[in-house]
Amino acid sequence: MTENLPRTARPLRVLAAMSGGVDSAVAAARAVEAGHDVTGVHLALSANPQSFRTGARGCCTIEDSRDARRAADVIGIPFYVWDLAERFREDVVEDFVSEYEAGRTPNPCLRCNEKIKFAALLDKALALGFDAVCTGHYATVVLNEDGTRELHRASDMAKDQSYVLGVLDEKQLAHALFPLGDTLTTKDEIRTEAEERGLAVAKKPDSHDICFIADGDTQGFLANRLGRAEGDIVDESGEKLGTHDGAFGFTIGQRKGLRIGHPAPDGKPRYVLDISPVNNTVTVGPVEALDVSALTAIRPRWCGAVAAAPGTYTAQLRAHGGETEVFAEVVDGELRVTFTEPVRGVAPGQAIVLYDGTRVVGSATIATTTKAAAAAV
Repeated sequence: MTENLPRTARPLRVLAAMSGGVDSAVAAARAVEAGHDVTGVHLALSANPQSFRTGARGCCTIEDSRDARRAADVIGIPFYVWDLAERFREDVVEDFVSEYEAGRTPNPCLRCNEKIKFAALLDKALALGFDAVCTGHYATVVLNEDGTRELHRASDMAKDQSYVLGVLDEKQLAHALFPLGDTLTTKDEIRTEAEERGLAVAKKPDSHDICFIADGDTQGFLANRLGRAEGDIVDESGEKLGTHDGAFGFTIGQRKGLRIGHPAPDGKPRYVLDISPVNNTVTVGPVEALDVSALTAIRPRWCGAVAAAPGTYTAQLRAHGGETEVFAEVVDGELRVTFTEPVRGVAPGQAIVLYDGTRVVGSATIATTTKAAAAAV
C-alpha cells in the first residue's frame, strides 16, 4: 500500500516543511485533511535573509518565509521558522563551491534533501517528538508487508521528483510523507486546489535555479568565491583555442559561452569535454566525444536493501532527464555501471539514480567516466 497519507489508530505528529511555494502548502493542507497533527516550519537558510532581493529566483527568500506563514495561518496550523543557515552553508553551499573548484558538477538540491531536509530537519523533528516530515515533493513511499519501505516514482511522471530523493535511506523513508506523490493532476490543478483552499500562493511562480544564488549568475557567484584565474581552452590535441577566467565556470557538455574566436575545421559546434582544475584547462571538441559507455560512482546510498548483486536497472542522470538501461554492480564499495547504449554529457559530481521499474534502488555520486570511443578501441 502507498504510505503518502497514512491513516493510523492515532494521528501522526507531522512537521510540514513549508518553502513558501504552492506544492508544500497543498501538501501540508492534505496532511491535515488526513487527520494528522501538523505543524508548519520554514527553514531559514541564509545567515542574512535580507540579502535576498524581491523577485529573487530561488525558494529561500524573506518573502517565501512570509508566504509560508500566511499559508499556515489559512490552513490553521502552528508555524515556526527554524534557523539552519550554518548547517546549510557547510553542507550545501560550501560543498557546491568545493565541487566546482575540483572540476565536478554538483547537484545542490539533492544535497539539500540529504543533509538538510532529511537529516538536520528530520533529526530535530524526531528529537522533538514528531513522527514524520512532510514535503511537497512528487514521489511515493510504499510500505511492504514485511514492514520495509520503498521509494517509488510519482504517479505522474511529468512531475516526478524521485531523482532528488534518491539519497534517502530506509530509516529516513520511514519518517517521510509525500502527500502529492499519488496526484494524477496537472500543476494547474494543484494551483486550482490551492486557490479553492484560500491559499494566496496558488498563483505564485515555481522556484527555479539555485536558491542561494538569487540572481541566477552561477559563474559570477563562483568567481566571487574562488577568484578569477585565466586559463587555456584547448582542443583534444592540446592546441590552444582561447582563454577563460576560471575553469569552474564550465560544465561537461556545455556549448555556449566558450568564447572561442574561430570555428572548428569541420564547422560544427564544440562542446566542453573535460575540465582540469590542476592546470586550469578546459578541453573542447565535437559532440560525439561526449559519449560515455561506463562510469564509476562513489558514496552509494540505498533506498532500502543494498543492491549487492549485479543486475540490470534503469538509470537517471539528471533531475529532468530520461531513463537509460544499465548493468550495475557494487565492487569494493563503489558502484560500477555499464550503459547498454552510450549516453552523452555525463559529468563527474552528478548523481546517478538507479531504478527497478518505478522503485528507486539508490543513488551515488559519479566519480569517473569511460568514453565510448576509447572503450571501443
